[in-house]
Amino acid sequence: MENFSPWSALAGGALLGLSAAVLMLFSGKVAGISGIISGLFTRKKKEFSWRLAFLTGMVLSMFILQPFSIDLPELIKQPVLSIIAAGFLVGFGTRLSNGCTSGHGIIGLGRFSKRSITATLIFMAAAVIVVFIRSRLGVL
Repeated sequence: MENFSPWSALAGGALLGLSAAVLMLFSGKVAGISGIISGLFTRKKKEFSWRLAFLTGMVLSMFILQPFSIDLPELIKQPVLSIIAAGFLVGFGTRLSNGCTSGHGIIGLGRFSKRSITATLIFMAAAVIVVFIRSRLGVL
């Protein structure tokens, strides 16, 4: 939380919401990242190109943001095994909850989905517990 700013958090949240709304408005698609990525591997007709464009835009955004001195998290400082383990845990949780934080937390809450409200409450509770354990006990 070294560079936390409520204004940058607000701007980031607004951009996430705007991008999800634009995708839903113009294509009827849900901006759940796990679903978009998994759809790249199923190769449904007329589904591959928009998914690839969405993910390409996400990756390119870090280069677009560089001139504005916006710092992104540095994963290189983390042990590779912990990054891999985190990826597997996120994938497992995504399958278990039938969606990811972006699908449930941004789209599902906006649609007042009971399943998404429940999933988001569980995501947030788990995050609070992990932060508490890491900050107070120095574990994980």
